[in-house]
Amino acid sequence: MSSTIINKRLSTNDQIQLLNASAKAGPSFVDKMKSCNSLPLRPKELEILQINVGYMCNMECNHCHVDASPRRKEITPKSILQKCLDVIDNTPSIHTVDLTGGAPEMNPDFQWLIEELAKRDVETIVRSNLTILVEGKFKTFPEFLAKHKVTIVSSLPCYTEENTDAQRGDGTFNKSILALKKLNDLGYGRQDDLKLHLVYNPGGASVAPNQAALEADYKRELGERFEIDFHNLYTITNLPVSRFLEYLENEGKTQEYIELLANSFNPAAASEVMCTNTLSLDWNGNLFDCDFNQILKLPISAKKSRNIMDFDAADLADRDIVLNQHCFGCTAGEGSSCQGALT
Repeated sequence: MSSTIINKRLSTNDQIQLLNASAKAGPSFVDKMKSCNSLPLRPKELEILQINVGYMCNMECNHCHVDASPRRKEITPKSILQKCLDVIDNTPSIHTVDLTGGAPEMNPDFQWLIEELAKRDVETIVRSNLTILVEGKFKTFPEFLAKHKVTIVSSLPCYTEENTDAQRGDGTFNKSILALKKLNDLGYGRQDDLKLHLVYNPGGASVAPNQAALEADYKRELGERFEIDFHNLYTITNLPVSRFLEYLENEGKTQEYIELLANSFNPAAASEVMCTNTLSLDWNGNLFDCDFNQILKLPISAKKSRNIMDFDAADLADRDIVLNQHCFGCTAGEGSSCQGALT
């Protein structure tokens, strides 16, 4: 996406109205799912608990669907994080805990949480913007993460400075390269027990390309130019939510983009969407089918379990997943999830 100045801020209600209007104008995501006999969409076994530990971030990226920035003050309290640990202890099917933000590292209880998760038989993922790992007190965090064998998933929207800085701000690329080099020196991306994955988001209103081919390009370019190694590249299509929806509105491309996603609808991806095995919670412990629904404030349809404090596995298993037009982003092309392509 270009560094176009966004001049139209959208409330959550504005976003829902735009998405509902696009469904009336056609095509509708619900109709697409009906056409491939995929409704109702029901959860499978809960495997991933995705915890947004706060919207505060040291950056303010154009594509950020969480609308994170240094000005955000929402931070998950320790009491909610402790309840998450209790849920993990009592839910054997959960094998992965995915920590997001904002910048997760900015939560004051981040290190405590990492230490607690390291005591449990789960994979801990931290979604880092990389730049924070070379700033201030966070410069020591790479060693801390390596000590506890944390998997790092990092945004790097391109292997060129121009495209990365256009999406994420001036100087981002060089800081990211510095952070990646430090992680490599610690063994990240080079040892099997220190996983380092990168994330690609398209630079504008387009569907993510073939993941395997782009991963080969990233490994060649980053390897030859900077001697950087990583394990996998995840391609994630931008969903029409928050800042990216504001960008689309600013460019007059909202309906055009949703139609592009709809025309790229892949039934095979629809059957593997991440909301079927993942539960997302916001900084206040409220539960959602995915972190995009979280930002749109589309509550989970469970009867009792609306917050992690009221977690009931049976109640959560007996629900329909809440859908809207933004879901086209997860089912377009090869599919898109926090773990990359689905097919």
